[in-house]
Amino acid sequence: MEDVGRVLNPLVVEGQVHGGIMQGLGQALLETISYDPQTGQILSASFQDYAMPRADNAPEFHTQFNEVLTKANPLGVKGVGEAGTVGALPAVMNAVNDALASGGASEIDMPATPLRVWGALRKTVALD
Repeated sequence: MEDVGRVLNPLVVEGQVHGGIMQGLGQALLETISYDPQTGQILSASFQDYAMPRADNAPEFHTQFNEVLTKANPLGVKGVGEAGTVGALPAVMNAVNDALASGGASEIDMPATPLRVWGALRKTVALD
C-alpha cells in the first residue's frame, strides 16, 4: 500500500512502485560496492560490474494506492519515484535474517549475497 496522493495515471504510478521494489531487491540482495585495496579505485562502477535484478527475477506484485491528497499543491499529488524501495529493503533483509536465525546463523548485512548467506550458515556448523 503506497500513499501517493492523487493518482493521475495508475499505469505510471504502478510502474514507478514496481521499479522501486526491484531497486530495493537489487540493493538488498545483489549490489555491492567494491574498491581496489591498493588504489581505492571503485571496481563496481557500472552495470557490467555487478548484478542487477531483472524482470525474470521479479516476484508477482499486487499494488494498492491510498489516495491521501496533500495540501502542498493544487492537484494533491505526491512523489512516487522510489516509493517501493523504502519497504523492499527491510522486508527482504528481515526475511533473509529470519531464515538464517531459524538455522541458528547470525544476521548478515546487505547485500545478502549467496556468499554472505553461505558464510553465515557455515559458521553454525561444527567443523571436524
